Amino acid sequence: MEPIVDTVVLVAISVLGAALARRLGFIAPLVLLVAGLGLSFMPGLPEVEVKPELVLIGILPPLLYVAALQTNVVAFRRALRPILLLAVGLVVLTAFVVGFVVHALLPEVPLSACVALGAVVAPPDAVSATAIARRIGLPRRVVTILEGESLLNDASALVLVRISIGALLGSAVGFWEIAGEVALKAGGGVLLGFGFAIGAAWLHKKIVDPLLDDAVSLLTPFVVVIVAEELHTSSVVAVVVAGLYLGHRIPYLLSATSRLQMDAVWRLVTFLLEGVVFLLVGLQIRDLISKIERDLATTVTVTVAVFLTLVVVRFLWMYPATYLARLIPKVRAREERPPVTVPTVIAWAGMRGVVTLAAALTLPLNEDVANADYPRELFVFVAFAIIVLTLLIQGTSLPLLARRLGVMEDTSSEDALAEAGVQHAASRAARESLETHAEGAPQSVVDRLRALTDSRANSAWERLGNQDSETPSAAYGRLRREMITAERHVFKIARNEGRISEEVLNRAQRDLDLEESQLNRSDD
Repeated sequence: MEPIVDTVVLVAISVLGAALARRLGFIAPLVLLVAGLGLSFMPGLPEVEVKPELVLIGILPPLLYVAALQTNVVAFRRALRPILLLAVGLVVLTAFVVGFVVHALLPEVPLSACVALGAVVAPPDAVSATAIARRIGLPRRVVTILEGESLLNDASALVLVRISIGALLGSAVGFWEIAGEVALKAGGGVLLGFGFAIGAAWLHKKIVDPLLDDAVSLLTPFVVVIVAEELHTSSVVAVVVAGLYLGHRIPYLLSATSRLQMDAVWRLVTFLLEGVVFLLVGLQIRDLISKIERDLATTVTVTVAVFLTLVVVRFLWMYPATYLARLIPKVRAREERPPVTVPTVIAWAGMRGVVTLAAALTLPLNEDVANADYPRELFVFVAFAIIVLTLLIQGTSLPLLARRLGVMEDTSSEDALAEAGVQHAASRAARESLETHAEGAPQSVVDRLRALTDSRANSAWERLGNQDSETPSAAYGRLRREMITAERHVFKIARNEGRISEEVLNRAQRDLDLEESQLNRSDD
């Protein structure tokens, strides 16, 4: 019974923390991490142990999968060059630089262990960075680069961690062995991800029950990661590839009801998992501190050195990666030269999170390593401390930095114009379909559908040309919501008085809820 109670308590605290974050205007990971940190020092609180399998199989796959589902594949492909430079090149450089810095501070510790720590803290996390990026209105290309980096850097970091751990445990590791392992794991992950994505797409196309669609979607990342681990390929790459493929194909695979329901399900799953994982990071701190055998000065020195190294290396990488590539004519012709403020903001958006947590927990235990100077507890603490420091320092200051540097983009008018053009073409296609199939239908129905089509065609133009006052569509939405509230009230009274059954009320409520949901989406 105790594990169930503990889980319920963790979820309840994460929900309360997320609600408090929204009330205060902070990002939820930051508030939950601080809450966990505070709770970890409360007397009498039981020790919270997080298993690596819980994070690597239970938490990380669904978070990566849903992030990939929501990624714009077209924009991702256009930004693939800077994404790969960050997700592969920067991760490898960071891992080795951090490794050499830590080895210089702790010369008795094997270099392979220090590089493993560097690989653990190398990959930034998407959750906090993109949450801030969207909230403050960073340019879409910046958001795409940050999202793409966080999707792909997990794979390169985890592969480096495993290679470093192998070297630490005595496995012979040469250049060609490393290259072969990376190629095998990445290539196998791509093939496996595509294979499962095609299979899941086939299932979604055959399924007509939204509940079964939800079940297939929820199972997909877990099945992919379990099979990938059994086949010793990159589970992260497999999950990301499957998510990217299915996310791009979802408009062709699912019914409208399935899409609405699946979106709600994944939003809830993501909300709960993100909340719990950052709360767990904070709760681990007390126990980690108690297990560290090194003195306080060494612990603080190593932690600060790793944090500063991460920041400096990312800045030193960003400017050459941004501007030197534009010396190539093809790149220069395809990509505009951004102002120096853009790579500055991207460089500062290096918050760590779930992947660092997962990778840190995979570090081998002290008894499994022949070298007696291997400090696992210190390294795990440093990894957790980096999550805390990057969220507290970079997470809180990123919005201010972006505003001061003017790296913000208001795309509302551009989006409205693009939407209006496409909506006009869509409405024309709808009218042609109506005229083709209208024979035999009552004229009142045809007239009503024509009016609906005209209203949808005009709504985007109204938003574009009338942004400072209430548009007809906005007025319609406001008034219709009031009408729906009145209708709901009448149905509830009729149910309370016994004039209709609960089934009739539920059916009416569902129809009204769907209509109100459509009105709310039109306002977003």
